Amino acid sequence: MPDAPDGDPDRPLSPVDDVDDTPTVSCSRCGREWDLSYELDDLRVGNQAVEQFALDHMRHTGHYPDGVSTWIADCRNCPDGEEQLSEHAARRWAETHARHTRHSVDLSYPAEDRTETVSFDEG
Repeated sequence: MPDAPDGDPDRPLSPVDDVDDTPTVSCSRCGREWDLSYELDDLRVGNQAVEQFALDHMRHTGHYPDGVSTWIADCRNCPDGEEQLSEHAARRWAETHARHTRHSVDLSYPAEDRTETVSFDEG
């Protein structure tokens, strides 16, 4: 059995000592890595911790951390558009914009080279 984290070979590991499952996020542009204990323990955002960190990082640095890709909704007729972390949010914006303006909106996910056009169908 491995030694306890404090190095005492006589103290067995407890289940809590076994695993540090706090998620981490890194950013090669910043040259740093963060654990998400603040988002989990203080902000209490649960399974939204990575998303919350990514949004905060973008707001404060102007870029997303490594591994975060956004969905982009871009209107073909006007300068309106939206960038979202989730497909659902970007699609909802595109569909709502198309419905209210009757404009076609390109919905893309550059990380997978995916693009589609969302249009309003009065049908």
